Amino acid sequence: MSALFMRLLSSFARRTAGLALLLMLTGTVGASDQPASPPPASAPNAGLIEETVERAKDLPNLRSLIVSHNGSILAERAFGGARLDRPTNTKSASKTIMSVLVGIAIDRGVLQGVDQPVASVLAQSIPSEADPRIRQVTIGHLLSMQAGLERTSGRNYGAWIGSDNWVRYALSRPFVDEPGGRMLYSTGSTHLLSAALTRASKRSTLELARDWLGDPLEIDIAPWTRDPQGIYLGGNEMALSPRALWRFGEMVRQGGTIEGKRVVSENWIKELWTPRTVSPFTGDAYGYGWFIREMRGHPVYYAWGFGGQMLYVIPGLGLSIVMTSNPTAPSREDNYIGQLHALVADGIVPAFLPKPDDETGSIGAGDRKPIP
Repeated sequence: MSALFMRLLSSFARRTAGLALLLMLTGTVGASDQPASPPPASAPNAGLIEETVERAKDLPNLRSLIVSHNGSILAERAFGGARLDRPTNTKSASKTIMSVLVGIAIDRGVLQGVDQPVASVLAQSIPSEADPRIRQVTIGHLLSMQAGLERTSGRNYGAWIGSDNWVRYALSRPFVDEPGGRMLYSTGSTHLLSAALTRASKRSTLELARDWLGDPLEIDIAPWTRDPQGIYLGGNEMALSPRALWRFGEMVRQGGTIEGKRVVSENWIKELWTPRTVSPFTGDAYGYGWFIREMRGHPVYYAWGFGGQMLYVIPGLGLSIVMTSNPTAPSREDNYIGQLHALVADGIVPAFLPKPDDETGSIGAGDRKPIP
């Protein structure tokens, strides 16, 4: 009998019962939905998880895989010379981490809330010739990528980071939609949040991340890229080890707590996971810094960084899953991101679903559909 199988049985034996309402039965997530407390389920299918780990080995770009259930790590592997305790560039998964930092700032009164105009904090950086609509852009618009400003990601990224003032450059972009309009995925928007945190708190984003996340989660957060004015890049380049990223995911899965310590309010987790818009690239819903989709009838909240830096949280099943990958290879080429999603949807999730003859019932095994 394999060590993994024994760990799964041990985890299942320790699991406490407790019913909770399942999310997303109607296809929407509301702010009143609970982010934690999975329903009871059958013993996990250890063989299916082992098969999934074996499948993962065949993905040449994959560097790590961690699967945990109700806080117990069931599988963790490193590939291609990587290490689970070594920091790796999380790329745009940094945006997801920034979304939690903003929530903590709101909890602590550093920022007023999601309806606060970003101009109230960054007014000195707004060029005189900027479009007047810049004063309508709120903290919430930046979190949900609905600022309306021309993107600074994709083909525009190089010009943005080549400018001498990243904040001013982002604020001076022309409007291609109204504030609150369609999703315009832009690292510049998240960098404005980093700048707002820095100005409002009079502390660097690195200091805040170490104090508000690093200390309670007991994880290391190393310095990362800064702009010409010394503001830490919001939305890219943050480096966390796979195990540190897993700790972050576990805290979020548990409604903002870790080992009994409150890190961010449970209400903020609900706000993060409330769909605000839809990604034009994937058709998946997007909340505040988190992508949202369904896998076999269960809502899945995930962070996605370039190359395949992934954090999946599936609260209805008690799952937190981390995958890191080669950060230099685009994850959308050769449908690599699809292969990562498939590891979760076709391998890991089914291992925790009730068997067909299980009296507890099941939501069903539907296709992976985006949440509208």
